[in-house]
Amino acid sequence: MTISMFSASVPRLANALTNLAHLLSLAQTHVETHKINPDAILNYRLFPDMLDFKRQVQIACDTCKGVVARLAGVEGPVFEDKEQSFAELQERIAKTIAYIEGFSAAQIDGTEDKDIVVTRGEKQTHYKGMQFLLGHALPNVYFHSSVAYSILRHNGVAVGKRDYLGKP
Repeated sequence: MTISMFSASVPRLANALTNLAHLLSLAQTHVETHKINPDAILNYRLFPDMLDFKRQVQIACDTCKGVVARLAGVEGPVFEDKEQSFAELQERIAKTIAYIEGFSAAQIDGTEDKDIVVTRGEKQTHYKGMQFLLGHALPNVYFHSSVAYSILRHNGVAVGKRDYLGKP
């Protein structure tokens, strides 16, 4: 049995974002229960040169919508990075899930060898579709999700491995 590009992307990305939304719910409950200013977590960085919690969530969302759009050959939506609360981050995650789940298998399957070019500043990186999905996008989503998880854990939010993994 082979796995399709659609099966390796949309359901897995939606699952990662659903799990991230669950972590945000736990964080919201934590700050309310312990009467903590939410900004203490939302703006927290594990190290000064790392991005804060909000950016970790935003980048995870951007990566999900970007990879699916690129594979499908469409221009993805641009979300402003203006979220300042757990509720606003939840909205961003929900918008991202709705966007990526709007793609069909017919739009994604067969893109294993599609040329994908990612431009950051003046630098271009060239990928093939499967390489981009498996070697760049999925690891990037999991990286930013795990950093968000680590920020929560470091700040005393009662999260565990099962919360991060969810129901795969």
